[in-house]
Parts: sequence; C-alpha cells; structure tokens
Amino acid sequence: MADKVAGSRSGLNVGVQAVAAVVLVAGVAGGIRGLSRILPGGEDSGGQVTCSDAHGTPPPKRVSGAQLCQALNRSDLPVLLGTPDEPVRTADGDDNWMTVDGTRMASPEANVTLQTYSVKLSASDDRFSVSQGLDLLPQAQPRQILGHPAVLYSDRTTALTLDSGKAGSGSGGVARSLLVSKDAKEGGGSFEITIWRQDDVVPDDAALFRVAELVLPTVPGWKSG
Repeated sequence: MADKVAGSRSGLNVGVQAVAAVVLVAGVAGGIRGLSRILPGGEDSGGQVTCSDAHGTPPPKRVSGAQLCQALNRSDLPVLLGTPDEPVRTADGDDNWMTVDGTRMASPEANVTLQTYSVKLSASDDRFSVSQGLDLLPQAQPRQILGHPAVLYSDRTTALTLDSGKAGSGSGGVARSLLVSKDAKEGGGSFEITIWRQDDVVPDDAALFRVAELVLPTVPGWKSG
C-alpha cells in the first residue's frame, strides 16, 4: 500500500534557501526524509544512475529493496514514462518493516526520480486481497496486468518546502497507483507501482501501465501464467 514516502527516498544542499518537492507522505517525519531524497544531490552524472545502498535489514527469503530498485531502475524508464530526454536523478531501495495485528511483516520498496516523474515500487506479503482494494482504496477501478488482478486508484501528494531551514507543507497533486497481485489467482501478496509528477499535472496512466508491464515480470516473486 502507498502508506510511506513515495519519493526516491542524497543530502540537502546547505546553500539552498528555499526549495520544494512533491512526495506521497504518511507523516511529517517521513515527508522530510522523502524531500531530501527527491532533491538532486550534486552534478548530473550524465549517465545511468546506479541504485544506492539499501536502507534497513532485508527480509529473509523475500524480495529486498535492493532487488526492487534493480528492477525499477531500467535504462529505458525515462522512455516508458514519456520523458526520454530526462535522465534518472536518484535511485534507491529501502527494507522497511511494519506491524499489522501484532505480526511484523517486511515492506520493501524502491524509489526512482526524474525531473518530471517519481516512481515507487513496493512489495507486500500480507493477506490483503487485491480485489478488496475496490472497496478500500480511493477511486479504485478493476484492471488486469499481464493476466494478474489489479486495482488502479488515485492518492494525493503533499508539497513540501524547506525555507531557511524551516519545513512546511501544502496540498500537492495526484498520484496514480497500480496494486497488482503477485500471481493470477490472488494466492497472496502484491506489488504496487505508484507514479506522480513534480507539478500539479495528473500522471499519465498509459505511462504507469507501460512501467508495470515491463518491470513487474522482472521482480523476484512475480508468478507468470
């Protein structure tokens, strides 16, 4: 689920007096973390950015944040997003954990940012059925991705600002997400891809589907057929 920072979530330029970024946040602390990762940390490398070292402890026998980053950080990602002239700025993975009903579960994710778009790929092994998302997720619509049940839905981003060391927030734009079952029969677990823009323009659903259809089959744990 999209409940954590979705920005390519390195340090803030101390010379910056007023900056802004758009992130998908669940709280202020997470938002500030996401802001620091969205902002470019130095000169443009001029080439493909490699995934940074993953944060957190990877789950045993489960897909890790590093593996999600490797799958998402494709050389053709800018083309899939419809922004072929924009190089990837940042790419990294996180090995997060969450506790649901007393059970601690892995919640790895990867984030990649470009000038226009940010993309998040996450994985979940919870018992949440993708079809349940039709009732629980905002503006949810049933879809299929390569024969797998999926749900397309919208969420809101938050615009974060940092002015002379003071953080603030305001209303952002729309994020579009695809929640996709790991197998064709909803046997358990899901992947989620979220895209949003660094302006108020609604993301291109066609770009979201292009990314999902090419990235998901390369992720460990995806079951074809």
